[in-house]
Amino acid sequence: MFISLQRHLLIVVICLLSSWANAQSLRVAYDADPVSLDPFEQLSGGSTQLSHLLFDPLVRWTIDQQLEGRLATSWQRIDAYTLRLNLRKGVRFSSGNPMTALDVKWSLQRAKTSADYKAIFQPVSHARVIDSHTVDLITDQPYALLENIAVQLYVMDSQFYSGFDEHQKAKDAIEKHGHSYASKHASGTGPYNVVHRQQGVHLQLQRRAEYWDHASPGNVQQISLTPIHDSATRSAALLAGDLDLIAPVPPIDHYRIQKQAGMQLFTRTGARLISLQMNQSARIELRDQRVRQAIIHAINNKGIASKIMRGFATPAGQQSPPGYVGHLPSLAPRFDLQLALQLMREAGYASGFKLSMIAPNNRYVNDAKIAQAIAVMLAKINIEVELVTMPKAQYWKKYDNGGADLMMLGWHADTEDSANISEFLVLCRNSDSGYGRYNGGHYCNPEVDRLVLASAKQTDPEKRKIMLQQVEHIIYQEAAFVPLHWQHLAWASREGINIGDVLTIGNIPYLADLVVAL
Repeated sequence: MFISLQRHLLIVVICLLSSWANAQSLRVAYDADPVSLDPFEQLSGGSTQLSHLLFDPLVRWTIDQQLEGRLATSWQRIDAYTLRLNLRKGVRFSSGNPMTALDVKWSLQRAKTSADYKAIFQPVSHARVIDSHTVDLITDQPYALLENIAVQLYVMDSQFYSGFDEHQKAKDAIEKHGHSYASKHASGTGPYNVVHRQQGVHLQLQRRAEYWDHASPGNVQQISLTPIHDSATRSAALLAGDLDLIAPVPPIDHYRIQKQAGMQLFTRTGARLISLQMNQSARIELRDQRVRQAIIHAINNKGIASKIMRGFATPAGQQSPPGYVGHLPSLAPRFDLQLALQLMREAGYASGFKLSMIAPNNRYVNDAKIAQAIAVMLAKINIEVELVTMPKAQYWKKYDNGGADLMMLGWHADTEDSANISEFLVLCRNSDSGYGRYNGGHYCNPEVDRLVLASAKQTDPEKRKIMLQQVEHIIYQEAAFVPLHWQHLAWASREGINIGDVLTIGNIPYLADLVVAL
């Protein structure tokens, strides 16, 4: 049955993509479909990848980790509280409406109401319009990473999203896991328009003839995005010539893609942390630091990285990857089964207990296999894990609702900075500020909050580094969550497509800049 379903899916993919196979089209398959067209509904890698196709941020990261202007042509600090941005003139949204500073102000106000994004924009109190193409981002206190925040501000068409839809719901409403107008309709300044979309099946994009970036070397006119959950099916479709580009590529498929003529594999180290959240609000056992430490010591994350990930991951002992300001080389992975058993005895749980666990099966590389391995490892300290895996589309709603005692989560810092990881994963949960939004363990330490928030105001790099390293040390000792590994990046394509030319370290491909060889 499974094989027949795979074959059926391949036939569907071939039929959908057959009319798109020309030199200036790109047939892409990801592991899952972005849940929404709304850039501020879901904070995830898939949503960010799509947002860069339909919208433009004020600035963006280059391939070599520098900031470059997009809708902002230049910017400067007016004072310790103000970042002034000069906007690109002559830019229009796909609706035809002109883009102005009013749209930037409106987009910021909207983003600050998003459950997922409000923590990113929390330091920005408001935007001040100077004239039609000049806008200030203003903070209440000095903030060291204001330019980094501008990377996340996708400018939306305020006129297009004004008023009410046919169901008398506000067009600008942000409805997580819902069916809002913005989740199904897009008017951005980005390089592509949506031609056709069937959620979970297919998305077709057409390059906008009037797109402002005439300096872009990209020649891709049409993009077809097809979610294919099964990695073997994705790879088979690429090797058969039915796709041009796929991601992610699991380690097990690297060799067969590399050895086939006409195929290319692109890999690089990554900074996405794969973790396990321990839900202290659901289980009293998990409120005991010794139990959390026992779980960490029972999980052989080096073994997971070497066996399941086939060396295509870096085992993690902390949240900040090497190169981030908060990274502490001394905080190493700590698998020690005997110590884990001792900690369980000291906590009074030598005979163990049961825990529920959820994990996605199409979001992270080998996510379901990793979850299954963890269940086996925890059984060795008498913790019986009841594991349920599910597609990403169902997983996030479960995660948001705290749907299990143990929950898998991956995170790449939106600002390429240690503080962002802490703001979302370890700060005390606060629905007003958005801090702790993905803190599925309900870990809370006021001292950690104080250090992270103080680091945002600290302009001395060395002092800020010390603060963020203190945070790493505290959450390491208190076992805030289980750091597993930093996932590496892997894309595969047919010959003539060099995805590495347009792929950031955050795994965002600027497909509009991609040159497809004839």
